Amino acid sequence: MRRDAQAIVLLLVGGGLIRLAWTGDYLNYVKPYALWLILPAGAILLAVAAITAWHAWRDKREAHGGEDEHGHGEPKVAWLLLAPVVGMLLVAPDALGSYEAERTGTVVGAEEDRSTYPELPDDVDPVPLTLLDYAARAIFDDGHTLEGHRIQLRGFILYDGDEPQLARMVVACCAADARPVKIGFDGEVPAGLEPDQWVEVVGEYSPRQGRDEINGELVPYIEVESVTGIPTPDNEYQ
Repeated sequence: MRRDAQAIVLLLVGGGLIRLAWTGDYLNYVKPYALWLILPAGAILLAVAAITAWHAWRDKREAHGGEDEHGHGEPKVAWLLLAPVVGMLLVAPDALGSYEAERTGTVVGAEEDRSTYPELPDDVDPVPLTLLDYAARAIFDDGHTLEGHRIQLRGFILYDGDEPQLARMVVACCAADARPVKIGFDGEVPAGLEPDQWVEVVGEYSPRQGRDEINGELVPYIEVESVTGIPTPDNEYQ
């Protein structure tokens, strides 16, 4: 690929990274700490694009005695390689949601000794927990640290058959390794809940458990007190 074409590719890729960082769309792909990797990478690519473009202009001037180049250049089809880069620059796919979660087995965290689960505060009502923390306490601690507390969970709605569940995608590094954690609903659940709808659930620990049909892992339940719609958070992953 000629230097001027290289400069264009570097410019678009660097600009795409800066755009993802500026808009916050990078959170659809990686964890928040990656911002401090994306920004320098984008800036470096833009700098390299500028240097490459300058060298391309200088080489062209030297080769043609200061006149513009009128050669055939490279096959035009090679520019199709820019299509994915332009797509990244113009369109940022949404974060993974119910479609992926319904087709992926739940993750429930790592089994730990009960002594490693700290007691929940008595002066906070309801107690906000991540879905992963609730699932681990419910399954591996048999709900001992959950009993006697009202719990607040936030996630999106998915359906296991006709049964709505609460879920959130958990990532270790990036969206490529994302897996859902799923919580079932016990008690009275409002009708009309839509897939991918973000909600806040307040309730109490339920000893009921089910099995994920995909990977056979346990799915804990929560005794529902209320389900309230909330805006989609900036960072949809956990």
